[in-house]
Amino acid sequence: MSEEITTKELINSTKSVPRKRKFIGIVTSDSMDKTIVVRVDRVKTHKKYQKQYTVSRKYKVHDEKNEYKKGDNVEFVECRPISKDKRWRVISENNNQEK
Repeated sequence: MSEEITTKELINSTKSVPRKRKFIGIVTSDSMDKTIVVRVDRVKTHKKYQKQYTVSRKYKVHDEKNEYKKGDNVEFVECRPISKDKRWRVISENNNQEK
């Protein structure tokens, strides 16, 4: 009476749902319809000199109601492709200022 685990059961038991990436950034442009451009800053450290520096990246984020304006802090999450450049959707406005 040994219980044998099939390969299919093993794969299903170890399968996990991938987590969606979340970022917080500042709206730099809101001139497009239902789209905002958000800048996300992160701090990196140089391997050799150990100096910290800021690296910025811009993301095009879907804003269904056009409610976020330039200068707002927003939190956004990864989603299905909406257009050629948009793969992100706004979750909420983040009121605590991060610096």
